[in-house]
Amino acid sequence: MNEQDGPFIRRPGGSGPAPGNPRGPERRRVVPGQPYDPPRAWSQSPDDRGGRSGPPPAGRYAPRQEPEPFRPDRGPVPPPPGRDRRPGDPGGFRRPPPPPPRRPADQPGPPSRRPRRRRRIPIVRSLLVLLLVVVVGIAGLTFYYDSKLNRVDALSSYPGRVRDTPGTNWLLVGSDSRAGLSDEQKQQLATGDSDGSRTDTIMLIHIPSSGKALIVSIPRDLYVTIPGQGPHKINAAFSFGGPKLLVQTIETFTKVHIDHYAEIGFGGFDTLVDAVGGVNICLDQPLRDPKAGLRLRAGCQDLNGQQALGLVRTRAFPNADLERVVNQRKFLSALMSKASGASTVLNPFRLFPFVGGTVSAITVDNGDHIWNLGLLAWALRSDPLTTTTPNGGSESTDDGDALAVDDDTSAFFDYIAKDVTVPAQLLQNAGGAIS
Repeated sequence: MNEQDGPFIRRPGGSGPAPGNPRGPERRRVVPGQPYDPPRAWSQSPDDRGGRSGPPPAGRYAPRQEPEPFRPDRGPVPPPPGRDRRPGDPGGFRRPPPPPPRRPADQPGPPSRRPRRRRRIPIVRSLLVLLLVVVVGIAGLTFYYDSKLNRVDALSSYPGRVRDTPGTNWLLVGSDSRAGLSDEQKQQLATGDSDGSRTDTIMLIHIPSSGKALIVSIPRDLYVTIPGQGPHKINAAFSFGGPKLLVQTIETFTKVHIDHYAEIGFGGFDTLVDAVGGVNICLDQPLRDPKAGLRLRAGCQDLNGQQALGLVRTRAFPNADLERVVNQRKFLSALMSKASGASTVLNPFRLFPFVGGTVSAITVDNGDHIWNLGLLAWALRSDPLTTTTPNGGSESTDDGDALAVDDDTSAFFDYIAKDVTVPAQLLQNAGGAIS
């Protein structure tokens, strides 16, 4: 230290170099013999500062040693904890928005708006509407076709009629009526020009309460007693009194109650076959019959309406009518299977012609309906049992050679009347050309 300068002390509040002394903080010379005047804060009164007033000289400020009150002009307000600072906000910080005015409890608020959505018809509702349209359409067509059916009084009551028997029994008659056929159609179908109608085919179809349906061929030469006419071949009943007398004759000697009646002639049979696209038939032997207009090869083949009609009519066999009825049963089963199959039911180009052909070709009893025919086709769709009525063999009668009725005939129909399975030894299904 320089003796001329004397001792130096550091100013208590100095924080930087003194003016003109860049080497360090401001220093004050202590003069020997003079009292030391420490620096005072400028916040003190003038009296406390030794009577001095005015702005303090540079470098003489010392802060107070006690807390000072907060002044807003000293700087920005520090943000509360968790509050972010956003430039441009008053004071440099985000302020919370004012709360919305409180609404009185009894005053309703504004209605809430929901986004408008397109109204779409549910899929389930659409399906129900479509189903309803289909059901109504089917019902309408059913009643329309039912009203077009040809009807006849065949099952009216008579004194001593057999009571109702278990199961469902149909009498199916194929007549040789040429009604409605033109001369060209008669020539094409080889039907001949005979007038009137006779029964070429008589079938009893028994649908049991359980099990397979049974198709029974009743030979037209079976010799029975016809009510009011005496003993005759059974097909004579149709000639004497039409469907009503034929039903009464069959019920009388079989003791089986007939529930439904259906009759088809030459003019409609070929239409039904053509409507379903023909029927596939397998023949064990070739068939030639000029009278029936038939010429078929052996083996499996599709038959059209004309060929099918010739097949069920021909008797060019050693046993004549007994073999013909076998072909008739097998062909009926094949036709019903084709008519109730998916290729017909799901194809409107086959279904509607078949239904229309059935309506125009078939004659039913007054109490029968088209849905009864549908149930018959359904019952015969899958391999029904087929047989010929047992008989006592050939015998000579006033009507010529005929087939006699014996004990096996009575026992056979007794099983059907009781809706009991017919024993195998009473079933006869041999012969015929259809395999």
